Amino acid sequence: MKTLCAVLLLVGAVGRAAEIPTPNFRAVDIDTKIEIGYGLAVADVDGDGKPDVLLADKKSVVWYRNPTWEKFTIAENLTEKDNVCIAAADIDGDGKCEVAVGAEWNPGDTVNSGAVFFLIAPADRTQRWEPVRLPHEPTVHRMQWVKNRAGAFELLVQPLHGRGNKNTVGAGARLLSYTVPADRRGEWKTTVVGDFMHASHNLQSINWDRDPEEEIIAAGKEGVWFFGASTGEWRRRQFTDQPAGEIRDGKLPGGRRFITTIEPMHGLAVAVYLEPEQAGGLWARQALDETLKDGHALAVGDVLGTGSPQIVAGWRAMNPRGAPGIRLYAPGDAAGTAWQTFEISGPEVAVEDLKLADLNGDGRLDIIAAGRQTKNVRIFFNLGTK
Repeated sequence: MKTLCAVLLLVGAVGRAAEIPTPNFRAVDIDTKIEIGYGLAVADVDGDGKPDVLLADKKSVVWYRNPTWEKFTIAENLTEKDNVCIAAADIDGDGKCEVAVGAEWNPGDTVNSGAVFFLIAPADRTQRWEPVRLPHEPTVHRMQWVKNRAGAFELLVQPLHGRGNKNTVGAGARLLSYTVPADRRGEWKTTVVGDFMHASHNLQSINWDRDPEEEIIAAGKEGVWFFGASTGEWRRRQFTDQPAGEIRDGKLPGGRRFITTIEPMHGLAVAVYLEPEQAGGLWARQALDETLKDGHALAVGDVLGTGSPQIVAGWRAMNPRGAPGIRLYAPGDAAGTAWQTFEISGPEVAVEDLKLADLNGDGRLDIIAAGRQTKNVRIFFNLGTK
């Protein structure tokens, strides 16, 4: 165990920010022998009311039981090639999460790669789960459980490239929505959400209105796009035109909505886009940081307990080579014109993915990160600010 006092890295990187209390964390590695750590999820696996940590690793899908972090294997060797993503949520309201996994990862094969599985849990969820293979597009890359207009969950699966695409040129990636059948071993029908984006690296479910339906924002070569199906058919709207890899959303202290990105894919910049005062048109961009090396993960949440969210970004420093790390960016004014940046971690975690969740029930969001080159899953337990 290691106690961390986050160091203020940049003050007023954009504008001049009011001083914000410094966060402190206690770092705990719950696994030091992972292979890659492609994707993380946080959900209650065993129904004890505590959020557990799930990981899609190179050849295995595992979960770590809160609070001992004992490791259990859900599945192994689903395909010849690597697993690449995971989605976990309680989709039927029984207090225990359901899990889907993307596998057969080969971004260079835009014709024959990819696989999607729904994993059926046994009565004893510490044992192996039954994989059900679903239809898929090539280069399956990211997935999320999303609520539809009826409040039921659907599985959205995003490929990185379009079928037959070469060097991000050609057909767009077909973002699919899967309807969950009553018999989960039966046919899962799919609907095309969008089919025009290239190098479409990540997506985020959102709900900016009062109905149960969740919409999607997705990042790719064409920028950030909104997808919603309130009319019964999926429609789209462009928010930004800068190529991006990661995407999340939040609200400033003054209530104005923002989206945040890492640009471009595996890029060096953390950017914030502010919602236009009048509907329509592209969102206004601010660059918060342009020093990341191989940026690969974003999260948004109120880590500092200020009443409004901050941005957490992680990078793995594979290409270009360098020191990996995690930083937190906090808005220092209501309008988001001034931000402070805090260093959360140095090279101890080469971030492939990260998530925010209150793991110990103390009311503070903790940071969970999976490190690719560092081979670890590390929890940064939030000790509050000073």
